[in-house]
Amino acid sequence: MDVAKLALEDGTVFTGVAFGARGEVDGEVVFNTSMTGYQEILTDPSYHGQIVAMTYPQIGNYGVNDADAESRRPWVRGFVVRELSGRVSNFRADGSLEAYLERNGIVGIEGLDTRALVRLTRERGAMKGILSSTDLDDASLVKKAKASPGLVGRDLASEVMPEAPYSWERGLDATYRLVAPGEPGERVEGQPEPCRPHVVALDFGMKWNILRHLADIGCRVTVVPGSTSPEEVLDHQPDGIFLSNGPGDPSALGQVVANLRTLVRSAADSRGIPIFGICLGHQLLGQAFGARTFKLKFGHRGANHPVRNQLTGKVEITTQNHGFAVDPNTLPGDVEPSHVNLNDQTLEGLRHHRLPVFSVQYHPEASAGPHDSAYLFDDFRRLIGERA
Repeated sequence: MDVAKLALEDGTVFTGVAFGARGEVDGEVVFNTSMTGYQEILTDPSYHGQIVAMTYPQIGNYGVNDADAESRRPWVRGFVVRELSGRVSNFRADGSLEAYLERNGIVGIEGLDTRALVRLTRERGAMKGILSSTDLDDASLVKKAKASPGLVGRDLASEVMPEAPYSWERGLDATYRLVAPGEPGERVEGQPEPCRPHVVALDFGMKWNILRHLADIGCRVTVVPGSTSPEEVLDHQPDGIFLSNGPGDPSALGQVVANLRTLVRSAADSRGIPIFGICLGHQLLGQAFGARTFKLKFGHRGANHPVRNQLTGKVEITTQNHGFAVDPNTLPGDVEPSHVNLNDQTLEGLRHHRLPVFSVQYHPEASAGPHDSAYLFDDFRRLIGERA
């Protein structure tokens, strides 16, 4: 067994056993409270730049498979677990978690006290860290952790967004299919091909289950890089515009925010194009309205966060993954908070009073997690239908 170490910028060093790929990585050390869904977490591009620790004690027992991927590859910088399961037991499994991480170059560590790690980061906040199986000198690792770049001020979305547009043609009940521009899409049985509304999705690091949900509510979807100009977006003649999740600091995406201001103005004209944002898309939309974003001390990551819908009074159990938030005190008068986190009262959603524009901070596509918020996709579809 190879030794590995996780060092934090505050000088704390944890020792464990290496698994997956061997090497050394830096990143912001965060934890996720989900009991299942580790493959979805690994392949969520929003985790780019982060070393993720799982609070559930045993990880890997049901293996990995192609169907549960949320993107084309894992994006986490490193992976931390209390115990890596030595046995894969699931009829859907295509292989083990360890082999998957090794194949994709992801450094992992097991056998350390993840409860102590989580208690520490819950008290002091997310910290910069180094995970290494090559350099085992504590002082050297702590020095590297302090010198690592962190997330504040970094545009990580440009590193995970697609290079070119593509179409998405399948819903929740089928495997995905990516279709290049100009290539005829695969017909989904039972869906009328010519009458489906067209959604253009700006991809800042999008989870595939979002696309599955958009297809499942009857939309045909064109995915474009998040940096696409508003003129190019409108050239696709969208019936609705979607803004995806993604990694990094939203305040570093100044040009994207300027683009979104133009798209919001398009929602105000006679065409009234509905806009729906999730996670980073929510933060960017808030900035487009003139609000400020800020770094959370702890961040929200897991499948069990309570959020109150301010419009209905209902409480939703939500899946979350974000380290930044929109300051509700900086929202303009024509934009109202629509959802609030019941753990720390941070803003979880916003809605324009007059325009068909809304967003949420959490993940209603629920992969893997609760389904309490799936109605938001139906709301988006209804707004598109009202426009027609």
